Amino acid sequence: MKITRRIVVLLALLLMATAAMAEEKRWVSSEGTTLKSEASATSDTVVDVVVGTEVTVVESGGRWLKVRTAAGKEGWVYAGRVSDAAPAGEVSGSDGGLFGDSMQKSQINTAKADSARSIRGLSPETAQYAKNRGTPEVIKKSLDGVLQRKVTAKELKAFLQEGKIGEYAQVQGGKK
Repeated sequence: MKITRRIVVLLALLLMATAAMAEEKRWVSSEGTTLKSEASATSDTVVDVVVGTEVTVVESGGRWLKVRTAAGKEGWVYAGRVSDAAPAGEVSGSDGGLFGDSMQKSQINTAKADSARSIRGLSPETAQYAKNRGTPEVIKKSLDGVLQRKVTAKELKAFLQEGKIGEYAQVQGGKK
């Protein structure tokens, strides 16, 4: 009888250890991410989480994941707002860069060359090509206007809600 009890206890401990090792880690990859009380973009916010925050997946509900932060906060997050890859490292410097001071709060390493290219517009080679091809000035000005356009977090959220995109998409077949 004592041997059977010991085997049961040992198996229970083994199962708990296996479950602990199987915890899946994810990292927040989108600005403005919040943990929700339910698997719905319109449910109450439990807590705001910054880019680079490590979370543990507690439950998977299709497009939504129930996660726990290191601080013990639990909630649902849209799967598209997290990554299964850890951030490369901390952002350094205090110049604000492309994303201003908000990126200084995150742990994501932004390649300065790539981010600078994305806001500079055409590379010197591309600009020379456009010049050689005789690209009209009106097209250059139009491109400059597009590159200068900034989309606020509020505008992005409204666009996603109106288009029923991402976490605002309608659920098909009852899946979360």
